[in-house]
Amino acid sequence: MGFGYMNYGIIAAGVVLCFMVHTGHGIGANWGTQLTHPLPPKTVVQLLKDNGIQKVKLFDAETDVLNALKGSGIEVMVGIPNDMLATLANSVSAAEKWVAKNVSAHVSSNSVDIRFFFLPSTRYVAVGNEPFLSTYNGTYLTTTYPALANIQAALIKAGLGNRVKVTVPLNADVYQSSSQQPSTGDFRPDIQDVMVQIVTFLNNNRAPFTVNIYPFISLYNDANFPMDYAFFDGASTPIDDNGRIYTNVFDANYDTLIWAMQKHGYGNMTILVGEIGWPTDGDRNANVGYAQRFNQGFMSHMNKGTPMRPGPVDAYLFSLIDEDAKSIQPGNFERHWGIFYYDGTPKYNLSLGSNSGALVPAKNVQYLQRRWCVMSPSASLDDPQVAPSVSYACSRADCTSLGYGTSCANLDGKQNISYAFNSYYQINNQLDTACKFPHLSVVTTSDPSVGTCRFAVMIKPSSNRGNSIFLVEPFGLLIQMLVVLFTLLR
Repeated sequence: MGFGYMNYGIIAAGVVLCFMVHTGHGIGANWGTQLTHPLPPKTVVQLLKDNGIQKVKLFDAETDVLNALKGSGIEVMVGIPNDMLATLANSVSAAEKWVAKNVSAHVSSNSVDIRFFFLPSTRYVAVGNEPFLSTYNGTYLTTTYPALANIQAALIKAGLGNRVKVTVPLNADVYQSSSQQPSTGDFRPDIQDVMVQIVTFLNNNRAPFTVNIYPFISLYNDANFPMDYAFFDGASTPIDDNGRIYTNVFDANYDTLIWAMQKHGYGNMTILVGEIGWPTDGDRNANVGYAQRFNQGFMSHMNKGTPMRPGPVDAYLFSLIDEDAKSIQPGNFERHWGIFYYDGTPKYNLSLGSNSGALVPAKNVQYLQRRWCVMSPSASLDDPQVAPSVSYACSRADCTSLGYGTSCANLDGKQNISYAFNSYYQINNQLDTACKFPHLSVVTTSDPSVGTCRFAVMIKPSSNRGNSIFLVEPFGLLIQMLVVLFTLLR
């Protein structure tokens, strides 16, 4: 997930390759790795298996991740960053090298499972992740289709053309409707030509259309959006589209896509939902209760299908694990999409169809010592060093759980400062120097967590990651600072 739904996208992911053995329409999950302290890949693979998640979507082709997936039986979708699209579009040789390294090697060794969508002899690749997002202002408009074609050509040259094919994961903002009725749907006018070109290519190669749908963003972007229409419990004012009744925005959105494709002669194409989910923090509508309600509702609904397309929906939850180093330009909720916290702890009960309703936590997770950095009891809120210290901590850590409507909304001034200090301290692996805010901080062994607000103890860093310190973009930093300072002044 990245910039916007209908205006939203994944910044880091560009070309996605999927290697899978199709076993039905079981739920998949997106596995992002933008964390300061990611769990070891083998731990995550075991987490997937323990929870019956049979397929996973990645946003890069990290060697350690792919190696951990070897022999797991998990269906894999591998990604190439957006910044490689131009290279792949302009060089068949670059596409061939990428395919050789990231497809051929795994297919030939059978180390990563290959997905079959239609016939046992047909396999597919997905190219591009939300490249036509409106917020990208056409950056990838001229490179996506050529990259798609070059990857397919490289697969053919590698002898994989009949086994591995291509698709393009797209944000739902590539289509629109002139009314609330899905039947008025069509592709966005500014990209209609290239969309028809891509859909035609996919159809000719018997490849699926992949779309990311986010009802949460509909609610986030529109204060007047009906809350019940975002969920699957049944809207109080359903939409009647010539006899087809819509009680939730997912069905309406999905069927708007079907109408758009149907108007161009491709109404029967297979559709994958590449991303769907609900965040648990960082916004007044992002919480554990709503996330559980939405995701469980979707799990119950996905086998029913939509009015235009009854039957099982093939989908990947967004996402598996929270990512504390993601961009927050779209909103503070961006770091809280996981059904698991950063350490693989379940956030809520969720039946995925193959489990009992209780998610299984990650096993053998190694934590740092149980200690926290907090504001010293002797420190004063009036100390002139408070504001710059909080600013410094939040710019190098994660303060997205602070502010109105968040899990830490009820903290007082000192607790807000403590949260910021502790986030910085944990991300820096509890170094003594990371709790040396001038005359303001102290290390404690008493857990300062309050109610729903969790003061984390970080997991031990992976040996190949080192100390993972990150910066947020200036806009995101400004928002975090304003949130914390506003709380101090309440």
